[in-house]
Amino acid sequence: ISILSGHENTVSSVAFSLNGKTLASASGDKTIKLWNVSTGKQISTLTGHTDGVYSVAFSSDGKTLASASGDKTIKLWNVSNLQQISTLTGHQSLVYS
Repeated sequence: ISILSGHENTVSSVAFSLNGKTLASASGDKTIKLWNVSTGKQISTLTGHTDGVYSVAFSSDGKTLASASGDKTIKLWNVSNLQQISTLTGHQSLVYS
């Protein structure tokens, strides 16, 4: 059993990648962390939200990660290069999922 630690606030969501090798975690610390499932090691921390991140989800092809946040946005991330693709705006309140 592995315990993945590294967030500085509550973890509100986790999602496995399509191939099951990567786990994404969303946290109230305004970050998303990516983890190697087989080793339990942190791969990367994605930053850019200005409020807690409530939810993460991988696209069906595994190439994109979406994150929903209390900053009223959804961000899309390129899983290959770990770069932010875009920010979706328009919500009037927190985005939970």
